[in-house]
Amino acid sequence: MSETSVMLFDTALGRCGIAWGAGGIVAVSFPEVDDDGTLARLRRRAAGAVEAAEAPEAIATVISGIRKLSDGGDARFGEAPLDFGGVGDFERSVYDLTRRIAPGEIRTYGEIARELGDVALSRRVGQALGNNPFPIVVPCHRVVGAGGTMTGFSAPGGTETKRRLLKIEGAIGPDLLDLMGG
Repeated sequence: MSETSVMLFDTALGRCGIAWGAGGIVAVSFPEVDDDGTLARLRRRAAGAVEAAEAPEAIATVISGIRKLSDGGDARFGEAPLDFGGVGDFERSVYDLTRRIAPGEIRTYGEIARELGDVALSRRVGQALGNNPFPIVVPCHRVVGAGGTMTGFSAPGGTETKRRLLKIEGAIGPDLLDLMGG
């Protein structure tokens, strides 16, 4: 059995985390209430992961990209190595399509479902994205409900985190609270 590692790192969004093993990235986490919460979320998919002081080059590149993206820069993760162990074929298809959505763009659950062959798969697409073990790297925040509604975001902060990410990326403009300084 190969060792799985975990690391926390600071971003403009807060302290995020990443877990990896020989097969690539096992999990990514948005900031939880505290570091213990973030580590616990990562270890749900990377049981027994040990904390690492530094990451191998491929993982360090992803960490750098997450930092850049959270600062409003353009970062893409299409080549990031992902460990799809335990991920079903349907979910993997959803994640592959979602990885193609560029920063600043959004798609709907229905559009992803249509691309998979049937708009009736929309709910299943939403469930797959709700269980996405690789948020940001598989940019589930770029998938919204019909008419642009902010739905279905299981990361800490829920739909507000989704909205914040989309604003950072320029996919949506400021809202009334932003304009009022709130």
